[in-house]
Amino acid sequence: MSDAPPPKQSFVQEFMGFLKTFGIIGLAIAFIIGAAASKLVTALVNDIINPIIGLALPSGDLKALEAEVVNTVSGAISVFKYGDFIANVIDFTIIAVIVFILYKVLSRFKLVEDKTKT
Repeated sequence: MSDAPPPKQSFVQEFMGFLKTFGIIGLAIAFIIGAAASKLVTALVNDIINPIIGLALPSGDLKALEAEVVNTVSGAISVFKYGDFIANVIDFTIIAVIVFILYKVLSRFKLVEDKTKT
């Protein structure tokens, strides 16, 4: 058995090997596409879904829903903006559904390993 050391590589060669071995480029591309998709979904929620829901609300705006609680001792007012929270839950739910659909499509074409099937 020869225990010869591997050939010496430059820093750039080692770095490129690292990127190829661990799929960093694909991960970076997926991250950028995911960030762009997240902006699109946020715009959909803010510009389309929230105004439609706002039509049924007295305030006319989902994000404007809030509750005020007054401290009886100090008189301080705390404002709970639950409308904004609801809008963010809708945003998250849409993104989660899109990711799930993409996963199902990619697993159908055998582009990702379906770990739910044993």
